[in-house]
Amino acid sequence: MMSRLLLSTLILGLGTALPAAAVTGNASAGKAKSTVCASCHGPDGNSPTPAFPKLAGQNDDYLVHALKAYRDKSRVNAIMNGQAANLSDQDIADLAAYFASQSGLKYKR
Repeated sequence: MMSRLLLSTLILGLGTALPAAAVTGNASAGKAKSTVCASCHGPDGNSPTPAFPKLAGQNDDYLVHALKAYRDKSRVNAIMNGQAANLSDQDIADLAAYFASQSGLKYKR
């Protein structure tokens, strides 16, 4: 009886500890949503100036993490906090998929 109670407790505990399913990004939808980003980061994420980071070719997980951090203000930048404030998880996933699919950053040795 005790082992069943322990097993049930573990299963319930694991169920609440698992993260929610990740949202899958759509690069085509991200391209349509990226027009606001283009003024600083360039239309394909290749920033025309060193003042703004290049997004093209960045890892999509990194871009999702960064945009969510701007949205919840755990990463502070006056411009980006405002830009990300109203983005949904789907918007963020789509933008990340689009910029990650672009040619840009290259690993140099």
